[in-house]
Amino acid sequence: MTTLLVIAKEPRPGRVKTRLTPPFTPREAAALAEAALVDTLRTVAATPARRRVLVLDGAPGPWLPAGFDVVPQCAGGLDERLAAAFAGCDGPALLIGMDTPQVTPTLLTVDFAGCDAYFGPAEDGGFWALGLAHPDPELLRGVPMSTPTTGAVQRERLLGAGLRVRELPCLRDVDTARDAAAVAASAPASRFAAELGRLRAVAGR
Repeated sequence: MTTLLVIAKEPRPGRVKTRLTPPFTPREAAALAEAALVDTLRTVAATPARRRVLVLDGAPGPWLPAGFDVVPQCAGGLDERLAAAFAGCDGPALLIGMDTPQVTPTLLTVDFAGCDAYFGPAEDGGFWALGLAHPDPELLRGVPMSTPTTGAVQRERLLGAGLRVRELPCLRDVDTARDAAAVAASAPASRFAAELGRLRAVAGR
């Protein structure tokens, strides 16, 4: 069975979702980040897994459900932090971030029979999920992160290593206020959608 990894930042004002500011304040952006993280962790908790791991920059809070191992993120760029997350796995693993609160257990229930990797592209050119049947940190080190070509470079790295890659659906990350509105509309029952609605009501947005 697969290990599920969530890489995330502690949702503290000024440290998360800074591209939501403006129109949201740093405190409001952190509230949206926490809601997205709660949705993500609940989904992972509801997905069959050998192990569930939160790879965290910061300290866990009351938003963390039971059943997760918490490991700190290492120093370095995002490629190094993702590589280190996979290095801690001794079997098939699927890694996601905290930017796709619309994710579902169905999307995260993967079967590596007949493939070596899963790749979930994001609309902004990055990727929201990466699964490896045999985790190899070198598949991530050196991949330029947070660029419009990150996903293409990462996919090519997998294919160049001779891996059989299975594609997951393309999802939208929450980076901007426009992203937040679109993601909330796609997951109206989520805590993220409820928090966005609350903030809009309070501010009259």
